Amino acid sequence: MLNRYERARIIGARALQIAMDAPVLIETVEIDSIRVAITELDAGVLPLTVIHKDE
Repeated sequence: MLNRYERARIIGARALQIAMDAPVLIETVEIDSIRVAITELDAGVLPLTVIHKDE
């Protein structure tokens, strides 16, 4: 489970990629890169893994 800071960082980084013409990984009618990034994250199509190390 992502915490709010991890979620914000991932959405921000992906939205920047989309704004710079990276291919969108889902079918959507949205034009706002942040909303597209949120939808991609919620759909689980982003190819990334966050590893939490136990301290």
